[in-house]
Amino acid sequence: MKRDLALQFSRVTEAAALAGHKWLGRGDKNAADQAAVSAMRTLLNTSDIDGEIVIGEGEIDEAPMLYIGEKVGRGGEAVDIAVDPIEGTRMTALGQSNAVAVLAAGEQGCFLKAPDMYMEKLVVGPQAKGVIDLEQSLENNVRAVATALNKPLQELTLVTLEKPRHFAMIEQLQRLGVKVFALPDGDVAASILTSVPDSEVDMMYCIGGAPEGIISAAVIRALGGDMQGRLVLRHQAKEDTADNREAGALEAERCQSMGIEPSQRLRLEDMVRSDNLVFSATGITKGDLLQGVTRQGNMATTETLLIRGRSRTVRRIQSTHYLERKDEAVRAVIL
Repeated sequence: MKRDLALQFSRVTEAAALAGHKWLGRGDKNAADQAAVSAMRTLLNTSDIDGEIVIGEGEIDEAPMLYIGEKVGRGGEAVDIAVDPIEGTRMTALGQSNAVAVLAAGEQGCFLKAPDMYMEKLVVGPQAKGVIDLEQSLENNVRAVATALNKPLQELTLVTLEKPRHFAMIEQLQRLGVKVFALPDGDVAASILTSVPDSEVDMMYCIGGAPEGIISAAVIRALGGDMQGRLVLRHQAKEDTADNREAGALEAERCQSMGIEPSQRLRLEDMVRSDNLVFSATGITKGDLLQGVTRQGNMATTETLLIRGRSRTVRRIQSTHYLERKDEAVRAVIL
């Protein structure tokens, strides 16, 4: 993938972050998401790519923009694109930390195509690469990672999501002495923290969205970490109700049509098949990974994490935006 595409993709997540930030603390997560989607799509369609959304906002009948299969770009290199215009819509709506705009792009066929459903995810950094195994218990994995890092369990830090399905797991790990940080949302950012310098996070484990799982796999591969995943049916991830069983049955059918087993362990190389990729994330609200957007009138600042997988180049880009000088199409979605 050409080097100059990386900078183009950083402009895409910057625009999405600026658009989503307009709705910060206003209590309307759908409006925030729609603004970020519009901005991201506008910028993608001005990029020099022949792109296809392979992980996006949903199917065409559910998402008018950035739906799975949508073609974007004005022509150029063929790329597959995975997007999460706002990872943390609820956090944006409530003014909470760690909301980001995220994009991963790779050569054609780079990303696993999976239904929009739940995924069990286990992520570690480069020093623990090769020691995790979702076929083993979480306790066994925690002990294996602690051994690889030469740490006692009491010094190990795991990040998860604060969801009822994780409460028993959190209590179990805390009884073992592991420090557990439970975030309201945002497992992509949490996954990245396992693999960047100066972070105290050693592991990330949760059952969350499959699209976010594939995006996490892209950046973890780019950073040299390790990850395994497993698709989980709705009634297995949430309450076993009639509605959830019906949704789970539909997910099972989708998996079968795509040649994927919901219970099958997916290794990092199954989810992301190439190092020829770019990952970009721009902070919307201040968090552990990135600074959020700050805005005074028509001037704003952003911080973006930009990673090229092939060279493993990691850049942090601080940008100042004079919003009234943006192209007309961009101004329409960020002002």
